[in-house]
Amino acid sequence: MAETRHSERALWIAQALAVGVPAALLGGAYVSQYVFDLYPCEMCWWQRYPHFVAIALAMFSLFVAPKRLWVSLAGLAIIASGFIGGFHAGVEYGWWEGITQCATVIEPGADPMEAILNAPLVRCDSAPWDLFGVSLAGYNFLISCGAGLLVLWFALKR
Repeated sequence: MAETRHSERALWIAQALAVGVPAALLGGAYVSQYVFDLYPCEMCWWQRYPHFVAIALAMFSLFVAPKRLWVSLAGLAIIASGFIGGFHAGVEYGWWEGITQCATVIEPGADPMEAILNAPLVRCDSAPWDLFGVSLAGYNFLISCGAGLLVLWFALKR
């Protein structure tokens, strides 16, 4: 009986992490974009997509069995975002070459020609911000891989 409660609590922690960590990282990304004008490059966008998937899978795990499967998949999605962030950080640090062109975002409803002419150039190979020499992509790598592993550990804990 105590083992069942312990297992259910571990699953709840995994679900909370699988929703909370990607939501916090996405929130930070959008705050940096819209409040601090740190526009995302193409690889920055790539890092966001697995977080959206992770949140959806974690929410799915709240209602659909087998819950451990869905939350484990969410943990893997979080790790996938971390790996993309690690690759992006390597491009920023010049360890290897990136595989994308520079990109910019056109806001919905904006005149496309004016948006293109006035859009900031966002390079994937230069970090617009860092703390202690670690870029946002580097922090995404560290946080996402660590959190994804924690989600898997709690999800699979019996």
